[in-house]
Amino acid sequence: MLTVEEALEQILSRTVPLQTERVDLRGALGRALAETIVSRREIPPWRNSSMDGYAVRAEDTGEVDLAVVGRIIAGTLPSRPLARGEAMRIFTGAPLPDGADAVVPQEDVEASDSRVRLRTRVDPGAYVRPAGEDVRRGDVVLEPGCRLGAAEIGFLAALGYRQVRVVRRPRVAILSTGNELADLGTEPGPGQIPNTNTYSLMAQVLEAGVEPIVLGVAADRLDDIERRLDWGLSADVLLSSAGVSVGELDLVREALVALGAELHLWKVSMRPGKPITFGSLRGRPVFGLPGNPVSAMVTFELFVRPALLRMAGHRRLHRPRIAARALARIPNPGSRRGYLRVQLSRDGNEWGARLTGDQGSGILRSMILADGLAVVPGDTVVVPGDTVEVLVLRELMS
Repeated sequence: MLTVEEALEQILSRTVPLQTERVDLRGALGRALAETIVSRREIPPWRNSSMDGYAVRAEDTGEVDLAVVGRIIAGTLPSRPLARGEAMRIFTGAPLPDGADAVVPQEDVEASDSRVRLRTRVDPGAYVRPAGEDVRRGDVVLEPGCRLGAAEIGFLAALGYRQVRVVRRPRVAILSTGNELADLGTEPGPGQIPNTNTYSLMAQVLEAGVEPIVLGVAADRLDDIERRLDWGLSADVLLSSAGVSVGELDLVREALVALGAELHLWKVSMRPGKPITFGSLRGRPVFGLPGNPVSAMVTFELFVRPALLRMAGHRRLHRPRIAARALARIPNPGSRRGYLRVQLSRDGNEWGARLTGDQGSGILRSMILADGLAVVPGDTVVVPGDTVEVLVLRELMS
């Protein structure tokens, strides 16, 4: 049985970024950059004022009166250079006139339409943003693999980019299997339960910035599973849940082999989620996750999400991990490494962790309550005060 690290290494060694495409900047949020961005211009492109006030020559300042000879607002150019003994009214972001080397804030003067009285001396460069203060022409500002967030997109707009080259987002075909599953919109029959895995996995795929394709629910029949998996070959990744253990009706691995898949691993030493399958089918990664809702979500986080992020071209593949102090007992009685759902709280500079409650692999509410997964070695009991590693699942408020 493989360790989590061995399984993840096998998965990531068989996944590569997809091809690239150009997209409009308005649709680039969350995508992985696929080109080196070199600044086409200086930002800001000219010296400009960081305050509303008066553009002056620093050598003219002190307790003096200056003649106001012009007005410069953002989006306009000065009408002429500034001579000795003169000032120009200027607004934030407006370019300084030639001859000016400082700005006096408006709250530090007494002004009329034609003259301004200064109260103090200012140094050259006061309240002036020099040209190229942010970026110089020719600077490398963004590199391939960078995730495009709001700041990056704003910067690209400042550089004049309307489109940008990114890695194509993977399309993930999601299949749930099991006679016991009733899809939403249909009344569950005797012995049936709602199909939750399709929707939780679809949401996890979307959270990873990837496109889901829903294949529906396959009955526990080899022909139905094969048929639906074959439909999914239009996608870049196949992702199924349930049917990968050793029961009489666990038919997903058999269906994959019948379609020509090469299976690379089955069973990982962890709980929840031991029976996970990974393989390749016609050049596509294939994941078979356990059927229990928590097991499916946990194995997605540990194995599928990093693979999808790699395919999408991202450099950062893994969730952050922190050290937390156990606030209560966290037992892992089994021999396999446990990924236990915990809530996190902060006391000063220290994070604390406690279990969300029952850790059964069918207790979906434990994932709702969880801020992270405590990583606990097999046959280990973490007692209050011990330090435990936590895989963080959501943004934490400090």
